Amino acid sequence: MENSKKHILIVDDDNRIRDLLKEYLNDNNYIVSTSKNAKSAKEKINQFKFDLIVLDVMMPGQDGYDLTKEIKKSLKTPIILLTAKGEVENRIKGLEIGADDYISKPFEPKELLLRIKNVTNKENKVDLNIKHFVGNAEIDLNKMNIVLDKKNKKINLSEKKVLIEMLANPGKTYSRDEIGKISGISQERSIDVMITRLRQKIENHPKNPKYLQTIRGSGYVLWIE
Repeated sequence: MENSKKHILIVDDDNRIRDLLKEYLNDNNYIVSTSKNAKSAKEKINQFKFDLIVLDVMMPGQDGYDLTKEIKKSLKTPIILLTAKGEVENRIKGLEIGADDYISKPFEPKELLLRIKNVTNKENKVDLNIKHFVGNAEIDLNKMNIVLDKKNKKINLSEKKVLIEMLANPGKTYSRDEIGKISGISQERSIDVMITRLRQKIENHPKNPKYLQTIRGSGYVLWIE
């Protein structure tokens, strides 16, 4: 299988978490190495080429933030940070220093698996030259147009940027801050308005969305059938 070629490094000082994730990802056809701290992680990074690193923020010695900054200076290896639940500022900080995604503890291994797939498949960029479908909505990114129920609905540049990102990563939750950076919109209220308008263009029932959903306390996610 294709996943068997991907080598993941799990860095966490909790033995139970390392063992659980290693077993789960092995069962899903990934090669997994583990480290209990930054020093051990750097030794393995020097020895092997990893496709992705799952990195705990809170570790004794060098923490996950500093290690992320150090890794990103010389490598493009994607990094998913493990953060404490509810610490929004910490998640934002992680994204600002170069992390590719984050997941809050406690989490289900299946959720981490989905995020790993999303991040490692980012190189599979959305083809702008073909039409994409979300439910009954037909999206033409080149023409910046959506057809739903035989009605043409134009999208603006900000909406196009968000759709490109979300279509490339279905199932991934994007915080308002991430949506803001993607779209170039800074105000939270304006971001919410943009999402509402997108729902009106792709959903049959915008007030009860099936595809572009809100994840309470986290952000927005796009599901594709």
